[in-house]
Amino acid sequence: MQKELSVIAGPSSPNLAAKIAQDLRAELIPVDVRIFTDSESRIKMGDVKKKNCVIVQSTYPPADRHLLQTLMMIKKCKDDLAADICTVIPYMAYARQDRVFQDGEVISIELIAKLLETAGNKRLITIDIHSSLALSYFRIDVQNISSIPLLANHAANNIKLNRTVVVSPDAGGIERAYEFAKILGSDTIALKKWRDRNSGEIFFDDKLECNIAHRDVVLVDDIISSGGSIVKACQILKKNKADKIYAMCVHALLVEDAAEKIRAAGVQEIISTNSIPSRYAKVDISPIISACLRS
Repeated sequence: MQKELSVIAGPSSPNLAAKIAQDLRAELIPVDVRIFTDSESRIKMGDVKKKNCVIVQSTYPPADRHLLQTLMMIKKCKDDLAADICTVIPYMAYARQDRVFQDGEVISIELIAKLLETAGNKRLITIDIHSSLALSYFRIDVQNISSIPLLANHAANNIKLNRTVVVSPDAGGIERAYEFAKILGSDTIALKKWRDRNSGEIFFDDKLECNIAHRDVVLVDDIISSGGSIVKACQILKKNKADKIYAMCVHALLVEDAAEKIRAAGVQEIISTNSIPSRYAKVDISPIISACLRS
């Protein structure tokens, strides 16, 4: 099967694709990409006729460019009459746009799902997609893998923690925090957060459900983007006399100066998976992707 399996290294995820290909002892197909002065992409890749193709391409910013490149690679595989096409999109862009929040909005992830299917994709693997509702728009076979055990084991083995409390920045992430805390054998709480739909401003309740004074805290989230929630969460935790604070997430977008703001707020270290390549990507997700592909 390995001879028939081709792992295609999308422009956004060449190193992750190489790790997966090595794990599976599969052929690695590089993709040559050129970005023209008008910002259009052009891709070139080898022939994959009758092969089982695995396209590895995370859709972090510039999200639209990476999404279009993904569609291009799928179409190339389809045009080559590939035996099968599976796309691995570790970070799925637009998954937070999973419903209409205000009149006139489009459910963007529904459109993305249709585009991937129409282009010729047969199955999809993603990592910790933002919501189960986002998954519901896909009609093809989708595997959503949790990387939380990998993150929790990294914390257990690489960070010296004292009387740890695992904190979710909001109630929506409490199950993720429970999964993380179970591996550490620690307490878990969720902060009470709400957002103004019009302004986007975030508010937190400063009263916590348990005493975190002089205890280390691991803030666990799926995505850290602007860092606004993490910064305000740190302010609440510091007000409640938390000791060391670590921020761990699956997808570290960290747009603009988000990382600097988070560190300035008192976070000791930012740790993420390599779904998005960066200096903070210290947890490798290739083993769980390879395992999923083997199954």
